[in-house]
Amino acid sequence: MPAIRPISDLRNNANDISEFCHINKEPIFITKNGIGDMVVMGMETYEKMQAQLELYMKLGEAELDIANGDEGEEFLDVAKQLRGKLNGAL
Repeated sequence: MPAIRPISDLRNNANDISEFCHINKEPIFITKNGIGDMVVMGMETYEKMQAQLELYMKLGEAELDIANGDEGEEFLDVAKQLRGKLNGAL
């Protein structure tokens, strides 16, 4: 169940909100006059969401490339290149 707090909690309980976001690794939905207004989350959660979004975008682009007839590269060749980069071999 999502955590929902009134906007006054940002002023009165900012440390509690920060702690909740970091411990639970999930956002808090902030309401203003009973209506959803914004979302507060920890940087780690935000960065993870951004990385996932970027990955999904790249996968979508790859699917379009394949649909347009691009052959791409063999998985094992790409994996070998990535391992080399991680190990400093390239």
